[in-house]
Amino acid sequence: MPNAARIHPVFRKSSFSGGNENCVECATNLPHSVAIRDSKDPSGRTLTFTTEAHSAFIAAVSDGEFDFGLL
Repeated sequence: MPNAARIHPVFRKSSFSGGNENCVECATNLPHSVAIRDSKDPSGRTLTFTTEAHSAFIAAVSDGEFDFGLL
């Protein structure tokens, strides 16, 4: 496995974004983590989560856990 300090995140925007400017980009090429950034500010700060935490969040979103009756 390459040295983790030398791995640079490769960000991608979802193909479902449809050109909307309110998007985030994810980098999933990092060992044991996922980095997320605002697509409008690629040189700005990123949030980094463990792959387990990111997977749990995506599952909760898919299950409607954060809908709060707004949709």
